[in-house]
Amino acid sequence: MMILGLVNWMQPVHGYDVRRELLSWSADKWANVQPGSIYHALRKLTEEELLREVTTEQVGGRPARTTYEITPKGLDELDNLLRGYWWEIKPVSDPFFAALSFLPALPREEVAAALRNRAGQLRAANESMALAAEKGWLREKPANVTWMWELMVARNEGEIAWCDRVAGLVESGVSYLPERMTPGVTEWERWRQQVE
Repeated sequence: MMILGLVNWMQPVHGYDVRRELLSWSADKWANVQPGSIYHALRKLTEEELLREVTTEQVGGRPARTTYEITPKGLDELDNLLRGYWWEIKPVSDPFFAALSFLPALPREEVAAALRNRAGQLRAANESMALAAEKGWLREKPANVTWMWELMVARNEGEIAWCDRVAGLVESGVSYLPERMTPGVTEWERWRQQVE
């Protein structure tokens, strides 16, 4: 969606300009658009007839640069993707959830320290965004970019509160498993018994 949207917005456009724009948005961090995959995606979208090559030119010893435009089929796909992402809630794939499912495998002290560290990293991210906003970075951006930053900060604040609360519960010795499970064994052993 990001590449189709940018080609539609900037067309006719070179792949280099699409890459530069995505990097200026830090899309590699929040949209999982990796810089090295952009040219591959442009070729794939062209093969799927969602984009078309307008020209290919080479200046001096530089690599050839291809200019792209979106096709009518590409516009339909962009419209479907855009409306789908606006109207549907999609679960976020965060590897932290996989790690959290094995919480009893780690010592309590390490779990609490990791949660407090995670909260600290999120606080640092929010402070960094606040500093960038104070320096006027957001004044140069459209309002929707400001709103996107506000959403990221709000999500971080929610996770910070959750990390602090759960770290406190872990430190207090709260059981990870229901009381009915075998007493007198470690949390990890009780968890393994439940799985078996």
